[in-house]
Amino acid sequence: MKNKQLYFSMLVVGISLGTAWAVRGQFGHEHGAAWAGGIGCLSLLLVAKRGDWYGKFLSATMAGALGWGVGGIMSYGIVVGYGRADDFVNAYYGLMMLFVIGGLYGYIGGGLFGLALASTAKNPVKWANLLVEMVAGAVLFYFFMITEFEWFMTPPRSEMWAACFGMAVALTWFLVRHQQSSALRVAIFSGLGGGFGFAFGNFLQVLGSVSGIKFNFWNVMEYSIGFFGGAGMTYGTLTSSWEKSEPTQNKSAQLFPLLMLTLLIPYTMWQQNFDAEGVYKLLSKLNVPDGSPLFAFTNWSGLVLILLSTTIWLYKYFVSQPSSVNYGYKEVYTFFVGHLSLYILFSLIDTGAFISTYRIEQYLYVVNLVVILLLINKTQPGFTNRTNNVNKWSVNMVAVALFIALLALVASNSHEELKGAQKRFGAEPVEEVAK
Repeated sequence: MKNKQLYFSMLVVGISLGTAWAVRGQFGHEHGAAWAGGIGCLSLLLVAKRGDWYGKFLSATMAGALGWGVGGIMSYGIVVGYGRADDFVNAYYGLMMLFVIGGLYGYIGGGLFGLALASTAKNPVKWANLLVEMVAGAVLFYFFMITEFEWFMTPPRSEMWAACFGMAVALTWFLVRHQQSSALRVAIFSGLGGGFGFAFGNFLQVLGSVSGIKFNFWNVMEYSIGFFGGAGMTYGTLTSSWEKSEPTQNKSAQLFPLLMLTLLIPYTMWQQNFDAEGVYKLLSKLNVPDGSPLFAFTNWSGLVLILLSTTIWLYKYFVSQPSSVNYGYKEVYTFFVGHLSLYILFSLIDTGAFISTYRIEQYLYVVNLVVILLLINKTQPGFTNRTNNVNKWSVNMVAVALFIALLALVASNSHEELKGAQKRFGAEPVEEVAK
């Protein structure tokens, strides 16, 4: 029975993060990944139904959001092109490197989220120390791996994956040193899910392109990393043992994560994606006549929505609260629904889907939202305490690598030359895939 509850929770969080990550495909970069990662963390808090976690849901969500978001500095457009190659070596290289990139997204995101869950008044996490160590790890690994040894993954694109790898190593050392075995478990399974999801998603994208079906299969790939990353993060969380946290939290500690989640990340999203030139190109493509009020609506509605929602959240979760806040399931659920709905609405506005049906996948986000809302309240907590087993993890990693090899074999033999394919070995690049 507990396994059924666990798998059902994994499904719900997988759909939540998958939907958000598919939306993120429209925006990209760190801010898009952070918003999506935060939504995945919120859904996990809801399915876990730990009353003592609700009080710190804002700080835990922010930690997870920043962890998932930092991976946005990595470039993977050309790596996706390798996966579209028509020979096994390049296709396998592409899928495995996507496994690494997706794994880094999930590992850092899951690790920081797990640390936030583990942090208590009795055993607080030394966040400042961790930040310094992760920055140092990023600088050192980038210097040696890229500048000195020239271990390029995505030439001539940015090689910031090495900086993320350095952060992941520093995070691991911090978790081991401070005996944060539960947070380490979340990081491992979140990384495994994110890595597999990215590789499997590229495989699905290739088959989709071969099929000739008119659909945004890049979006399918984005959904895949979110779905499997969310499922892995859920598995790691619900199969770990956690100390009981304080159900009430200091009010002043809620302000920064609240502003980060509701104002800073969304504002960066709006500022980077709703510029006047981009809006003009989009609406002109949709045959909207010059001078139409839709130009101003598309350009400024996002900012209005951000300011309005931030005001509401500030009043509800900060101004109206006593000095010691004690959030419950209802408060977390309301924030989750509002946060995910606003993200989907941003995508509908940014793509012009509110006036045109040329991007049919946009409406699937709304369908996913309805499914999530129907399922998330039906989940039951299914915690089981399972020990970390490095030998078992190693065997599983080999099994995943072999399975990805099978995917690469099938993908490379399913087509001849595809648009956007890249050759890392044996040939000159064909055509670069835009990130």
